[in-house]
Amino acid sequence: MGRSIAVWAVSTVTMLVLAGILPDFQIQSPDGDTATRIAVTAAFAAGAFGLLSALVWPLLVRLLLLVPALVLGLLVFVLNGSLLLIALRINPSGRGEVAPETAVVVAAVMSAVASATGGALAVRDDDAYRRRLYRLADRRSGPGPTGPSSPGTVFLQLDGVGHDVLLAAVGKGLMPTVATWLEGSHRLTRWCTDWSSQTGASQLGILHGSNFDVPAFRWYEKDTREVMVCNRPTSAAELQRRAVERTGDGGLLTADGASRGNLFSGGADEQALVLSIATRRRGRENRSRAGYFAYFSDPANAVRTAMSFVAEVGREIGQSTRTRVRKQRPRVKRGGLYPLIRAFATVVERDVVVAAVMGDMFAGRTAVYADLVAYDEVAHHSGPHSRDAEKVLARLDRSLALIQNAAEHAPRPYRIVLLSDHGQSPGETFRSRYGLGLGELVRAGCGLPVPRKAQRTHSGAEARAAVRAALRRPVEEGGEQHRPSRRSEPIVLASGNLGLVSFPDVPHRMSKEEIDARHPALLTTLANHPGIGFLLVRSERHGGVVLGAYGAEIPLDQLDGDPGPLGAFGTGAADAVRRTHDFPHTADIMVNSAHDPADGEVLAFEEQIGSHGGLGGAQARPFLLSPVAFSPPVQEGCELVGAESVHRVLLRWLRETDGPQVPLPAREDRVA
Repeated sequence: MGRSIAVWAVSTVTMLVLAGILPDFQIQSPDGDTATRIAVTAAFAAGAFGLLSALVWPLLVRLLLLVPALVLGLLVFVLNGSLLLIALRINPSGRGEVAPETAVVVAAVMSAVASATGGALAVRDDDAYRRRLYRLADRRSGPGPTGPSSPGTVFLQLDGVGHDVLLAAVGKGLMPTVATWLEGSHRLTRWCTDWSSQTGASQLGILHGSNFDVPAFRWYEKDTREVMVCNRPTSAAELQRRAVERTGDGGLLTADGASRGNLFSGGADEQALVLSIATRRRGRENRSRAGYFAYFSDPANAVRTAMSFVAEVGREIGQSTRTRVRKQRPRVKRGGLYPLIRAFATVVERDVVVAAVMGDMFAGRTAVYADLVAYDEVAHHSGPHSRDAEKVLARLDRSLALIQNAAEHAPRPYRIVLLSDHGQSPGETFRSRYGLGLGELVRAGCGLPVPRKAQRTHSGAEARAAVRAALRRPVEEGGEQHRPSRRSEPIVLASGNLGLVSFPDVPHRMSKEEIDARHPALLTTLANHPGIGFLLVRSERHGGVVLGAYGAEIPLDQLDGDPGPLGAFGTGAADAVRRTHDFPHTADIMVNSAHDPADGEVLAFEEQIGSHGGLGGAQARPFLLSPVAFSPPVQEGCELVGAESVHRVLLRWLRETDGPQVPLPAREDRVA
């Protein structure tokens, strides 16, 4: 009661100050009033605004759940201002008057001040802090405030944060919470991704135990004639269905679990911001936006996030402008809608997911898996080691501290596991270095016309020279070219530094012999390009071969003795390539960019200076930071390889918290 009165008093004073500053905001009659009457008017208006915010705001947000999240964030100010107008209208003195645009400003300031005041008064009150966070939990589910005595587990995924990046950030003092964990309560383990080092493949394997037939972030499937994209809702739903069908299991979170901010559900009953269910009709079993309601139902949260959103947009514009002025290299375009996309990932998604996780903990749920995408989004455009990305890591560490604080007040003990799905490798783009993209290089190798700008580049000239040599005849600018029909033109897709080339008119995966017969210059053009590390194609004679520069052609079953072009990519590259070769939807030609082991750089086929998706560098080396209370992820001397292996480790840990450890099959991890 005392805290509520204090917040009311501060809100009243704030309203008086704003009425004195803003010309369009009046809380007295034109003829003037006594100081007492003005104060009473302000107190009533502030109290009415507070009550309306507490009672009406949650209903408004629930009605707006069908509105896209970004639009909802922008509507926050308008709705809050409308509540202030209503509060002034119902004032018995009839002396409240404010212009609509001014009401938006006044309401935002009052909400922020009230939130700060309440938080400051409650910061040392553990019971008040617990009650404030517990409001975010769904009281209709979970074991309730008493909770079981067995520990729950929270898996927090820092999207795109590599093992070395985490250690560097801790060393610089950017992540004190993680540093504290490393000092004794947790153990750090590096693991290796599959060839497709991206969230779709990794998270599907971690949550559902299978990422079979996910060759890249995007790929073309000849049997359905569709392009699959991991972050497209329809594709995510289909990939999850295939994984469940293959494993016969719902996923990691089937036992009283919650999935927050992920591509896939993991079999959780409680789901919010999960992409794979976004296409379904909304209902009790499909609460993809429940997390937004839980967070934005508090107007103070809404205002704070909206203000942070605007600040982040300004921060991105300032940072991108600075890189242009300094002519910093490498650099990619960061205009258009990107500042809004970055602000959503680094502010809105982070705030909503963190609030949802704390709500799950106060509801006493057994297992929670949440993805925080902020670093990955910024590192793509600013670089994995940039100051921009480091600042994001520092803010993420504060979110981890908040979750750790909430765990101390939860109704059951919680163990927090921190992990990443992949890292990121730096480097300039393929296009910026060579003047043409992978698609244009493929077209040149097929004898198809390419843009004039690409033809004039050094790389374009090399490609055309390769065509002449392979066809053993001149190819003139205006003359007749080896030009396939349009229906046979290749589909070229990029996933970071991994490229995929498919010929849609051929119903099966083409062999090297078939490709050479149709496009004699294509494989030679690609394999000998300095920006390409190696190719994977099917061979009628050997089953599968890796192609490299200077005519290198190594069958897959001989890679262990002679890695050939794969030598620069590490010891696990051969196994990763062989596994992908067996996928039903592997492209006709799999193209991995060149990699410099000295500096860890790759060349992205997308417009990214921090990329992931293929082999090469830090992108394939994520981390797993686990409490020492759990059994070690792998035996000493072994290496954790593949997302499916990580799934088995996490599943083992969940079984350990239920009681005696359940033995798992002996071969649960591959030895590098």
